[in-house]
Amino acid sequence: MQVETQSDALPCDEPVAEAAGEPGALFANERKARLERDLEMGLEMGSDRTQNRADNDYSVSTSSHRTATLRSCPIADPASSAVELRIRRQDHPTAVPYWQSFMLEARPGANVVSLLMDLRVHCVTAGGEPVDPIAFEHNCMEEVCGACAMLINGVPRPACSALIADLETPIRLEPLPKFPVVRDLMVDRARLFAHLKQVKAWVQIDGAWDNHERAPRISPQAWAVNYLYSRCMSCGCCLVACPQFRPEQAFVGPAALAQVRLMNAHPTGRFDKVERLHAIMADGGLSDCGNAQNCVRVCPKEIPLTTAIGELGRQTTVQALKDLFGGR
Repeated sequence: MQVETQSDALPCDEPVAEAAGEPGALFANERKARLERDLEMGLEMGSDRTQNRADNDYSVSTSSHRTATLRSCPIADPASSAVELRIRRQDHPTAVPYWQSFMLEARPGANVVSLLMDLRVHCVTAGGEPVDPIAFEHNCMEEVCGACAMLINGVPRPACSALIADLETPIRLEPLPKFPVVRDLMVDRARLFAHLKQVKAWVQIDGAWDNHERAPRISPQAWAVNYLYSRCMSCGCCLVACPQFRPEQAFVGPAALAQVRLMNAHPTGRFDKVERLHAIMADGGLSDCGNAQNCVRVCPKEIPLTTAIGELGRQTTVQALKDLFGGR
């Protein structure tokens, strides 16, 4: 175990004198001292134990056997492994795409984003040609924002959670299809956000209801189900996998439909439920879903998208009957 030491700490192989008042049990090689201390939370120090530190030259740290030692000898970093990246590049939205290969050293635990960041520093192809850095998006690095989503070995997924050790090489990186390419791996997701606006995927806080009433109560069961849909990060992976979502069609896609289900279940969002249902009952709405269920297979947050679509089918049926007979 490594512990911090002062600048004048002894070398790792130099004998250490016993601290005053300690039992003085030495290691078998009689070269290092063992100071027994109990620093674990909630445990009482024994009356025969001392809290004295030897000359205050180093700090004490605990281990599984409650041993304090000087700093450990330096350990060399694990060797990196060479990885080949094949990236589909595009200089501008109307340019012809092309492929370039790069050889990089992947550190243990590296992901796709970390390799792309390394290319910013030294962007040289496998043939030794210096090129412009790769354009891509990233933000949170913890699979929350969805900005780094791309095709990785043909599968739409966030690049921050794609560990190099889990991928087959060479690693093929492509921009998300079905979205206009801005440059290299960057795409324009404006269509996705336009569909969220189309289905009113938000909760209005200004309305005719009393805003000063107590916060609405939600059962733990309802909260747990709603939380599943609230994890959507608008990455677009489900839209890429959906065969009905294409540039020439008006289908809003599973991401927007799941948000309709979420907002309709919200205690305040339910006041706009009728408007949302009418939005997905129109062209490009729920009836355009072909029930391929590809969306739920590729969703990185494991959102039950097909369950939401099934529930919306029942809600729209009830709403159609109400519209037919003059009710809301």
